[in-house]
Amino acid sequence: MARPKVKSELMQQRIRAARLFLIPMLIALAVVAGWPLLRSIYFSFTDASLSNLDEAQWIGLGNYIRWTTLESGAVRYRGLLVDPAWWNAVWNTVRFAFVSVLFEAVLGMMVALVLNAEFKGRGIVRAAILIPWAIPTIVSARMWGWMLNDQFGILNDLGMRLGLLSQKVAWTATADTAMTAVLIVDIWKTTPFMALLILAGLQMIPKDIYEAAEIDGVHPVKQFFRITLPLVRPALMVAIIFRLLDALRIFDLIYVLTPNSSATKTMSVLARENLFDFDKFAYGSAMSTLLFLIIAVLTILYIWLGQVKFDGGDR
Repeated sequence: MARPKVKSELMQQRIRAARLFLIPMLIALAVVAGWPLLRSIYFSFTDASLSNLDEAQWIGLGNYIRWTTLESGAVRYRGLLVDPAWWNAVWNTVRFAFVSVLFEAVLGMMVALVLNAEFKGRGIVRAAILIPWAIPTIVSARMWGWMLNDQFGILNDLGMRLGLLSQKVAWTATADTAMTAVLIVDIWKTTPFMALLILAGLQMIPKDIYEAAEIDGVHPVKQFFRITLPLVRPALMVAIIFRLLDALRIFDLIYVLTPNSSATKTMSVLARENLFDFDKFAYGSAMSTLLFLIIAVLTILYIWLGQVKFDGGDR
């Protein structure tokens, strides 16, 4: 009769210890993330600028939506919710996130399946495949910027030599190719991250299942869809949500590769421009607030619809 009590006391001690270890992290998060977020939300309801943050006046929803009725009776709407530049940035961000995460999930699964197989030199290949992900984003963007240069870039040179291009292409300066160029760089860099997370899930699958399937004569393709994919789904869903969060707030890659292109300008880039370049601090704060809300809503919808649980299982 005493054993359950001992277990209960041990569990309570572990819970108390876990809470004590979590307190410093929660305090750090509140200071580093929570307070700036609340300040940004507050400034979005004011007329603040960089030169008068302390003298900002409350204007309510004026940065989000306001209207003026003319003498003719016509109504003119202004504000973030009717700003074409903002909705263009929203579309660019969502399109970038969807396409990049889709390709990275598919390619990451393929790479993870290869790395999960047993072959000579597997350890070296696993280490080498992580090099693109390990390179800082700024360095990757600069490197690809040189490679994509319309005059001296190696991609244009190869395309011309192989007859794939009839003339040199300004990949990052042309509206038709700017988003494609950014996607190529992002997919190249981040696919190893997806592959690493999926590989961890693949290694948790017992090999006995595959041995039994081979004995029963199950085709390898059928094994993938009936065994591998369902069992690796929790790891895949978590990998996608992590990557989706990162893609929706993309800034550095766009800012370095295509800083002035309306075809690739994302919500983060546009918010930064208004916050500091245009000295529209309140308007930029409103953009940052909506960016936070959009990411939160999309993430919650994904977790709910995909039935994602972060303990490694499904609901």
